[in-house]
Amino acid sequence: MTAEPLAAEHAAARRQGLSVGLATGVYGVSFGALGVAAGLDTWQTVALSLLLFTGGSQFAFVGIMASGGNPITAVATSTLLGIRNGLYGLQLARVLRLRGWRRAAAAQVTIDESTAVALAQDEPEVQATGFWAAGLGVYAFWNLSTLVGAIAGNAMGDPRAWGLDAAAAAAFVALIWPRLRDRTGRITAGLAAAIALISFAPMPAGVPVLLAAIAAVVVGLVTAGPSRARDIEQPEGDLL
Repeated sequence: MTAEPLAAEHAAARRQGLSVGLATGVYGVSFGALGVAAGLDTWQTVALSLLLFTGGSQFAFVGIMASGGNPITAVATSTLLGIRNGLYGLQLARVLRLRGWRRAAAAQVTIDESTAVALAQDEPEVQATGFWAAGLGVYAFWNLSTLVGAIAGNAMGDPRAWGLDAAAAAAFVALIWPRLRDRTGRITAGLAAAIALISFAPMPAGVPVLLAAIAAVVVGLVTAGPSRARDIEQPEGDLL
């Protein structure tokens, strides 16, 4: 491919990545508000976005904390839910071919959106452009929005007066809803829900969610194969 068409593809990948970053990043406002509603202060909420940076795991963490769960349980659950990003990393390692600190930086922004934008490009060098544009775009806008949401959440006062004490669970349901379109997703959700319901009464807060997450990982390992490899190559547009 000549230099001019390749430059146009790089520019298109950057635009696509930044637009995805802006569209996804604004959801950080809701996480910021939910973080302070769960009892975290503004800077603890911001630190979660800066360091953890995977939407589903962050919402799971604050949801467990809001329900009075043990912090260790919250961390374990959020870690399990972030495993998919490691699978994306295996796929992207062949595309990016990074070493040293660049590899660590890429790991931090390896999420659904950056993977999807990267693998949507045809040329390997353009894939790298799309990956960095989307990954850094989401990271910047998500963290800025988290700060705005946390400040706004503090200004609102008692979260129960606004219904925010139940919003974390609602947000998490919204995140997993698109995954119910295929049979494996429905089986996983059904098994996880059954385990959570059975263990809800006898277990401390947060433990049922952890057990349900483990069930989801087991189902994922059992069903691993060619179809799962295709899912990694073309991830769905989940939030982070």
